Amino acid sequence: MKFLKNLLKWVVIVFGLLIITLYLTDTDYLLKAVRTIYLKGYTTAYLEDYKHFDNAVVENDKPQPWTKHKDYNSVEATETLKNINAQNGTIAYVIIKNDSVWFEKYYDGFDENSKSNSFSMAKSYVSAMLGKAIMDGYIKNLDQPVCDFIPEFCEGKDNKAAKLTVGDLSSMASGTNWDERYYSPFSITTRAYFDDDLDKVMLGLDVVREPGTSYKYASGDTQMLAMVLERATGKKLYDYLTESFWKPLNSENATLWQVDSEDHDMVKAYCCIASNAKDFARMGKLYKDYGKWNGQQLLDSSFIAKSIKPRFTESPEYGYGWWLKKMNGKSFFMMRGHLGQYVIVEPNDNVIIVRLGHAKGPGDAIATFTPDITTYIEEAYHMLEK
Repeated sequence: MKFLKNLLKWVVIVFGLLIITLYLTDTDYLLKAVRTIYLKGYTTAYLEDYKHFDNAVVENDKPQPWTKHKDYNSVEATETLKNINAQNGTIAYVIIKNDSVWFEKYYDGFDENSKSNSFSMAKSYVSAMLGKAIMDGYIKNLDQPVCDFIPEFCEGKDNKAAKLTVGDLSSMASGTNWDERYYSPFSITTRAYFDDDLDKVMLGLDVVREPGTSYKYASGDTQMLAMVLERATGKKLYDYLTESFWKPLNSENATLWQVDSEDHDMVKAYCCIASNAKDFARMGKLYKDYGKWNGQQLLDSSFIAKSIKPRFTESPEYGYGWWLKKMNGKSFFMMRGHLGQYVIVEPNDNVIIVRLGHAKGPGDAIATFTPDITTYIEEAYHMLEK
């Protein structure tokens, strides 16, 4: 008994020293990481982790369900699609043809209204809100300096920081020292996911390369863009999303957007909108139709045209907040998320493909296309051709 008491005492002491060390080294965010992710058996963020974080509600209004195509669910999934859906843990696969739901299927206990984490698909929403802020007159244009809105970011830094523009943030060309690593507990990406003060994290970045000269995928660019948008509009970003898109797009469900904490109330802008496949698809349709929804111009068509073309010729895979892929003579643009969350659009064919799931399968590419994307596209077209 005495041995057990001494052991317990030393466990408490060691645990206490560990916590003190985390606070002294400014890595106390790891306590939240352990509580919300690692102790639940995961090594990275997962589909329903939003339930364990603070969230802001993005309300809907006047829901307008998608119409069903005359051939709705008349074709079964191909064997290849069935296999990859099983292997990768797909929870939703939807094909929208001519603005009508042509095929939809849900798995693993999820249904058409189930929420799941968007991960980096949220970046496309934030870029759209940049376009909206320019359209609304809050921001002059894509060339306006970031330091017009976040002057403290320039303080004590060289002139490269002063050259950084809002367009550079949207096109992933900031030149900052952001380190895009998802599985290291000590990377700034992990810190941003669990830290309770995202603005402080962003202000600690440095511009180490000439901004606006080349593409490098960095979630921090979108997070800093969120700071710009909140300061430019004077509105919380989740409120701006609500009024600019979620309500006007007649979303069927209210959604949630993770925030860093109740105290700071800054959205995790580079990720973490929790919604469903058919509501996510609405942003794809808006871009397909160059900003028009039910006869109303919600977003400037020229901004969209610029967004779905590469900014840099040497990086043809990215525009302004959207991924770009040429395949089989077709040109796709898409929203993408960490675990294989996709809204894939082919405007010429008037096709939108949505896939949500637990994993994207082999290939852990962050800034390139993983093989599953090709399969999800090819099998959708095989089904449409039947």
